[in-house]
Amino acid sequence: MRRFQTKNIPDDARGAAVAIGNFDGVHLGHQAIIDVTRKQARKNNAPLGILTFEPHPRSFFSKRDGKELPPFRLLNADARFHQLEKLGVDLILEIPFDQALCELSDWEFSQKILRGSFGLSHVVVGSDFCFGKGRQGNVLSLGGHGAQLGFGVTIAQLENYGDHVISSTNIRKALIDADPQKAAAMLGHLHRIEGAVEHGEKRGRTLGYPTINMTIDGLQPPAFGVYAVITDVLTGPHAGHYKGVSSIGVRPMFGQNHPNFETFIFDFAGDLYGETISVGLVEYLRGEKTFDGVDSLVTQMDSDCVTARNILEKL
Repeated sequence: MRRFQTKNIPDDARGAAVAIGNFDGVHLGHQAIIDVTRKQARKNNAPLGILTFEPHPRSFFSKRDGKELPPFRLLNADARFHQLEKLGVDLILEIPFDQALCELSDWEFSQKILRGSFGLSHVVVGSDFCFGKGRQGNVLSLGGHGAQLGFGVTIAQLENYGDHVISSTNIRKALIDADPQKAAAMLGHLHRIEGAVEHGEKRGRTLGYPTINMTIDGLQPPAFGVYAVITDVLTGPHAGHYKGVSSIGVRPMFGQNHPNFETFIFDFAGDLYGETISVGLVEYLRGEKTFDGVDSLVTQMDSDCVTARNILEKL
């Protein structure tokens, strides 16, 4: 899959059929929109694309307006790219979300971006799609713009999970509620945290549990605690699929710390510093807590690993 911004589009990337949205999480609702777009791309003999925004508009507006917004993203830009790649998308068009873009009316966005910058042949959006300055544009105005500018428009219906619409907001709630299985049911895949392995305090190796450390800065933190996980090492000589257990939180036994994400990989020995890792949350085991000593902590970690192995063996 290829990745472009508005200023570097080659001729063979123009004319695509694209789905438009933030695609945070790439959940089942997003996947349904992509499937609609895929059919249109085949009909038009055009590339299948995703048109999205970076940074996320919510992040931009919070910074511009001087408001501190708690971390909310389900996926960083690279993790979103990899998830879309799995779905067979040909290209991703990332529009830099800045003040200049905010000032465009819905007509100017359609004319300058959709038709001018990208030369799109067809766009697909959800039925709640709004765009342009002050969110003045909607699916009806988009259809009218497409008719005037020469690109097709399809409106995809929103997908439901039970009585609720599948949305990034509802997935965030499931993660906050310590229910990664519910989140996965709406996502259509495990919720994953992806990034580079960083150096930590290396306390785990002294306990017999060496862990890999990753930042969750900017991401919606799932409920603090311990999880059974599936780990994919995406780069380096140890690339592969592994099982393990992860801890998310502030490690209260060792003082108040910045929230972080630590994973112990079962039956693994090797150096993963700097490699890119994707960790999928399978099941929540317990909440984060303080122990009366290192021995009690290790005993609990032993128990967590046994529980996690039993869960993961059934997958």
